[in-house]
Amino acid sequence: MNHLDEAQHDMKDGYGYGSTGVLISGMIWMLSSLAVHFYTPQKGIWCLIIGGIFIFPVSTLIGKLAGIKGAHQKTNPLGKLAMEGTIWMIMCIPLAYGLSLHKAEWFFQGMLMIIGGRYLTFATIYGTKIYWILGAALGLAAFILFKTGAGAFLSALAGGCVEIIFGFIIYGLYRNDKQKNLSNN
Repeated sequence: MNHLDEAQHDMKDGYGYGSTGVLISGMIWMLSSLAVHFYTPQKGIWCLIIGGIFIFPVSTLIGKLAGIKGAHQKTNPLGKLAMEGTIWMIMCIPLAYGLSLHKAEWFFQGMLMIIGGRYLTFATIYGTKIYWILGAALGLAAFILFKTGAGAFLSALAGGCVEIIFGFIIYGLYRNDKQKNLSNN
């Protein structure tokens, strides 16, 4: 695979523009907000951390049920970028956890920034600018939540709402492109 366009098309086709991952991540954020609300912020933090482990396998399963391959070609160099972004994000989780030792809500606000930054690389991986908007929306949400002194529940809830909304938008973009490709063939 020698051209960026080919690599991006392979990633788009293989993962449905990443839409199911964004949706599942949003659902994990929602579960985390419920854990904060009904139990403790600490349980919500662990819900987000442990739930995050399951985003890729669950989103792949859901994607396959929706007709998405759930894989890319082994020769696709953007697969490495996706993995590198994942490792970078995992390396930042202890930083966010450290913030929670001062204020629990800072964990969620920090994770919004970290995940928002990771989504910026998805604009290159999938070749779609919607991820710039998603990354900016998460970063802006984190900033506003921090500046207003929002608690852990609202911070986790915001992450879930933003990601679920964008997950559906991104899935819609994927389906529209699939329909265009089918009608052109």
